[in-house]
Amino acid sequence: MNPKINMPSIFPMARRISAILFVLFFTAVCLQCRSLPYYDQAINGQMDILRKRQPISELVEDPDTPAALRKKLQFILSVRAFAEKKLQLAVNDHYLSYVALDRPYVVWNVFAAPEFSLTPKTWCFPIVGCVAYRGYFAEEDARRFGDSLKQEGYDVFIGGAIAYSTLGWFEDPVLSTFLYLSEPDTAALIFHELAHGVLYVRDDTAFNESFATAVEQEGLRRWQASANDPNSYEKWLRKHRQRRKFTNLVSTYRARLQEVYESNLSLTAKRKQKAAVFTQMRSEFSNLKSDHGGMAAYDTWFNYPLNNAQLISVSTYHNWVPAFSRMLSESGGDLEKFYQKCRQLAENDPPERNRILEQYVNNAPSVEQGINGIE
Repeated sequence: MNPKINMPSIFPMARRISAILFVLFFTAVCLQCRSLPYYDQAINGQMDILRKRQPISELVEDPDTPAALRKKLQFILSVRAFAEKKLQLAVNDHYLSYVALDRPYVVWNVFAAPEFSLTPKTWCFPIVGCVAYRGYFAEEDARRFGDSLKQEGYDVFIGGAIAYSTLGWFEDPVLSTFLYLSEPDTAALIFHELAHGVLYVRDDTAFNESFATAVEQEGLRRWQASANDPNSYEKWLRKHRQRRKFTNLVSTYRARLQEVYESNLSLTAKRKQKAAVFTQMRSEFSNLKSDHGGMAAYDTWFNYPLNNAQLISVSTYHNWVPAFSRMLSESGGDLEKFYQKCRQLAENDPPERNRILEQYVNNAPSVEQGINGIE
């Protein structure tokens, strides 16, 4: 993804991606490893953000702080309080400071997949385990790495992220890269990133991001309900329906591509069929956009050369959201019970965990049905 491209709030990959953590002692761990330059940029990028932090309390009181910035920071403090009191999210000292960056994204994330596979390439790191993307604090570094993967034959997609979570290793600040978001989208982002502090499973990006997305959606629903703003919630529901149409479209064509890749066709024939599937996908999106207002928000995504890595960047954040929504429904809307149920699920080995999630997906309720027990 190129910089300055504003993907819609309903496309979380461009809104936020929980970037890989790099703690200072990694330097010692990797002194002899080939990835030292990568860890070096990650450590320097994180330390640069920490050095630039300004206490929000001081900015709010400072008469020289622009009124718009003061208002947004005060709003974020209120969202933070709601997350702690109503969503049982551990806010700790997160989002009590502000960092102004001179770039549109805080990190750029590289997704990759083989030419004839929808299984993402993964990278493994200390503490966080293996993840389906690799993050860079400088776009040129991400694109250089992406180009090297293309030379190896991988499909590659690069997405800019406006926020990330350090999973509690550092006090995450408010970043200038997401100040432009609307109030609902800002609240959703905060809920999503804080959710990673509730539950994080090593080596399972889809589980982690789907869980955080489900918490984000429920948190936003409760936040808007508490504000007694039905019009705002209806607007969010419309955006949610658009997101579901988009992700369902991606899922449908992922399945068709999977059939092609698992077939006995020659590589040349598979390549031709792959191109045909993506052409059909674009065509169906055009029809969908004509039938449903608001879908034009995804034009930018479809303007890219579609490939396996791009599809993976979407499924990573949505695969199991319906399953987690179902689990929340079965918990009667009790978030603590829901979190505990998710923690117990996380203790299963990956195949069993995915089998259970698949069962939940097949019985998932719609968002419009709501959840009982709203506080």
